[in-house]
Amino acid sequence: MRRGAKIGIITGVSVAVLAGGGYGAYSLVGGSDDSGAAKAPKPRTVVSEPPSAEQAAAGAKDFLDAWAAGDIAKAAALTDDPAAATTALTDFKDKVKPSGLTLAPSGPATPAAFASATGTPSPAAAAKPSASGTPAATGSAADTETPPAGPTGVLMGFKAKAEFEGTNKAWDYNGFLSVVKMSDNTPSVHWAPSVIHPHLGPNEVISTQPVFSPPSNVVDRNNRPLQGASITQALLATLQDNARKILQADPTKDQSDAGSGVVITDAAGKGTTDKLFTIIEPKPAKPFKVTIDNAVQAAAEKAMTDLGGKQGSIVAIEPSTGQVLAFANAPATGQNRAFTGLLAPGSTMKIVTSAALLEAGVSPDTVVACPAKSSNPQAIPNSFTEVYPNNTLQQDFMISCNTAFIDQGLASLKGGTLSATAKDVFGVGLEWKTGLPNADGRVPDAGSNKDEQAMQSIGQGKVQMNPLAIASVTATVQSGEFKQPILVAELPQQKAARNLSPDVAGKLRSMMAATAKDGTAKAAMAGIADNAGAKTGSAEVAGMATTNSWFTAYRGNIAVAAEVQAGGHGADAAGPAVAAVIKAAGNR
Repeated sequence: MRRGAKIGIITGVSVAVLAGGGYGAYSLVGGSDDSGAAKAPKPRTVVSEPPSAEQAAAGAKDFLDAWAAGDIAKAAALTDDPAAATTALTDFKDKVKPSGLTLAPSGPATPAAFASATGTPSPAAAAKPSASGTPAATGSAADTETPPAGPTGVLMGFKAKAEFEGTNKAWDYNGFLSVVKMSDNTPSVHWAPSVIHPHLGPNEVISTQPVFSPPSNVVDRNNRPLQGASITQALLATLQDNARKILQADPTKDQSDAGSGVVITDAAGKGTTDKLFTIIEPKPAKPFKVTIDNAVQAAAEKAMTDLGGKQGSIVAIEPSTGQVLAFANAPATGQNRAFTGLLAPGSTMKIVTSAALLEAGVSPDTVVACPAKSSNPQAIPNSFTEVYPNNTLQQDFMISCNTAFIDQGLASLKGGTLSATAKDVFGVGLEWKTGLPNADGRVPDAGSNKDEQAMQSIGQGKVQMNPLAIASVTATVQSGEFKQPILVAELPQQKAARNLSPDVAGKLRSMMAATAKDGTAKAAMAGIADNAGAKTGSAEVAGMATTNSWFTAYRGNIAVAAEVQAGGHGADAAGPAVAAVIKAAGNR
């Protein structure tokens, strides 16, 4: 639950009376303005003068006595906003459902005490006129100006004790309210949601709801205690919270395990839940199970440690399910770059480009020349000086010829084809819900810009990926169908608009297999080329003399991708990391 400032407490800070609203708008005594009738009493309004200490104490006690006695109408009438108070007090009665309520005044309170109870700045130090005529927390230098003179309240404390049926446990908490002076020289409680409880703010709801015990422990897919330095406590807490929010409506959840408690949620029922008090303890929870495989995770962590201080990340995915088997970062703490990093993926993007070319009618055996420079206006060279005028598309893929992919892409594809293929076939840009914050790749529409289209076809320009996205691309090739990556098996998965055709998927696998056996990935994939495929990538980065190293591969039912910052060619740094994880995973 967020801890935004609670805006209803007035503590010695003047607040402007806004015309047509705020304090001046509360009419507590009705009447007609008809000149032919007897004049009605003037409506009671809040005045700028504070109540005396005696008035403040009396106003607080009378209100608390009425609320505790269940006389909502009387309690609401003792506030400066009876309508809002009636609604809130009724909601507390009906939604929290206490069987007994004791409220005892505890005397004047300090802004610091209120701030401590709410986790917000002291209202005396952060108040300014707002549209409702009440102080609002602020944070900019412009908000430090002295507000115009207005009503001043006296902050009072009280002790609350709520009892519930079915338990002898009582809920005790310290409450706060502000008493203002009315135009008839009587005190009133200034109404604000925080009168109910200091944590309660506008657009929030307090109620009794089922509560569940947090998982007793976290286990991997094989029910072993989860291990992995990159799976930090912060990431794990986020994963559990996200999974709970996404899966909370699951009708299969065993409600018999639930206890009950008083909680605050936002009005929409989303966001983090603030659990205030447990009425009945829930049953011990089952372990929280994730899709990680400890053995694969250990290999991924070691692969990152073996980088010798270079920054990098790696992800392993099960193609048949989309379940994440491992992810690791170097360094292990800090940004989860495996999921949220966005970098040019270099020639690993040629997997997507190849899919688009194959769908456009180009075949692996089509002759696609590999010249020294590309034909787009800002010509791009290869990483090698040789030319291969009689190469086929598959041979170009195997040696990672930039010029061939650029020229054939310009000839066969429209400016937006790569963007559409990445999204419609490989799911890039569908806003995945993996369980953790993630950026699932960026392939913007190149439009009519031939240079941008050229750069995108080789994974440069405005294309941005991370190992999660590239591992998913490779997994899609292996299985023929996009399965959105997830870290908890029950999480929903986005669907791509269409699958790769069996023909195109088979050709892509053949091209990747040839690269693993006899192409740029041969050295890294030595000994694991059966039922396997790979693609190398080297991405240039402005201001860096050494390219980023990328490598992705699959064998059987595992797909892995890695990037190493300033790691050089794809097979130099990222390749050994991917190969080590595949070997550790065994035959799947």
